Amino acid sequence: MLRSPGDGQAERVAWRDSRGCVAGRWLLRADGRCGPVAFAAPPSNLPDMRIAVSSDMDEPVARSLVAALRERGHDVRPHGALRPGDDPQWAVCSEAAAREVAEGTADQAVVCCWTGTGASIAANKVPGVRAALCTDAYTADGARRWNDANVLALSLRLTSQPLLTEILDAWFAGEPSADAEDRQNVDRVRLLDHGKSRL
Repeated sequence: MLRSPGDGQAERVAWRDSRGCVAGRWLLRADGRCGPVAFAAPPSNLPDMRIAVSSDMDEPVARSLVAALRERGHDVRPHGALRPGDDPQWAVCSEAAAREVAEGTADQAVVCCWTGTGASIAANKVPGVRAALCTDAYTADGARRWNDANVLALSLRLTSQPLLTEILDAWFAGEPSADAEDRQNVDRVRLLDHGKSRL
């Protein structure tokens, strides 16, 4: 179990559960105050990546996302409302970002719309893309670990700045599972991209 300083009222305790997921919570301190329940993940050890980012609205969280990715050293490729003159419709810009991943011009993508649902649906229509709508760090960690997700979908309505940081930490810290069953499931999804259910 790893302990790290919190915000002055609580300290965060992080550990890995039985399936290897990063989990955590805020502990109550002597003064009786504590922070909200949260999940934590270590900083990313991944090398700088090309990341396509789309949003159908130029919202503060979308701008924060672009800034956060650049601060982490990634090459950001904006689409939709984040790129002047681009088509901001969620189906169009989400597909464009996802297609960069499928074609290999981007390593990963982050697609955003008001709920995140439309963006994830559009991205998942692109063969080779495995988009996951994540509203917390635990889901982001699991999406990378068990589903080998290569596109992160975010809700512009639900994602606050602190939550964005936690989700990105977990997403970039997560690594695809080497478990045989997990790999079989991902391989089956790849077959579905080609209209097949078995070899």
